[in-house]
Amino acid sequence: MTSPTEFVSQAGRVLTIAISTADNGTSLNRQGLTDGAAALRQVARGERDAAAVVLVGRGANFCAGGNVRAFAAADDRAVFLRDLADNFHAFINALHESRLPVVAAVKGWAAGAGMSVVTHATIAIGGASTKMRPAYSGIGLSPDGGMTWMLPRIVGAARARHIILTNKIVGADEGLTIGLLSEIVDDDAVETRAQQVAAELAAGPAAALAATTELLHSGSTRSLPEQLIAEGASISALSSRPEGIEGVDAFVEKRPARF
Repeated sequence: MTSPTEFVSQAGRVLTIAISTADNGTSLNRQGLTDGAAALRQVARGERDAAAVVLVGRGANFCAGGNVRAFAAADDRAVFLRDLADNFHAFINALHESRLPVVAAVKGWAAGAGMSVVTHATIAIGGASTKMRPAYSGIGLSPDGGMTWMLPRIVGAARARHIILTNKIVGADEGLTIGLLSEIVDDDAVETRAQQVAAELAAGPAAALAATTELLHSGSTRSLPEQLIAEGASISALSSRPEGIEGVDAFVEKRPARF
């Protein structure tokens, strides 16, 4: 295991990445994204043993978006914003390529880039006061971080258009109803619950969860026959791996599986 950084830590097989800090209104933190992407790439290369990831914010909010004051102060805003977007997108790509289940601890606000990150969570835990908002149109910009790709797949195309174009605030209850959030807990229990869920996932069959995550990611771009072929290949391959052998044998022997 590699050494922790200010933004990346690991307990057991749960990797925790802080995407924001209390600085600048809990805006997206460039170093957090860089360190997080590096750790996720280590997982993808087999250099780090992690089976689940938790995304957190280290301030009052999960992430209130980009640092707009830094946008305004840039000598060349177009160059500055493109560089930020490239850094952000490298993190999003690393998140997907890791094939880890992703648990987001969505406390407080998830706005702009923060909301984009939520759309990439496998499981998003919110609090009673959690609010999400696209925010981009409010400052005359279009979304980044894959929001325009992921949000329609979660809530449907018509609802996604409405949320993004009207800059709608989505509260916790509505977020749960439309599938942006998976669970709502007390505000002060959001991160604890996210860590608990990630630990439960990490204690399970990591190869099966990674394969399932890959199938879920790729399914939206395949036809049904293509997805059935991919599912057949996956379940067959897993059946001869240690976790698959142990899971089936434990079921037959009527005992808990030891993954």
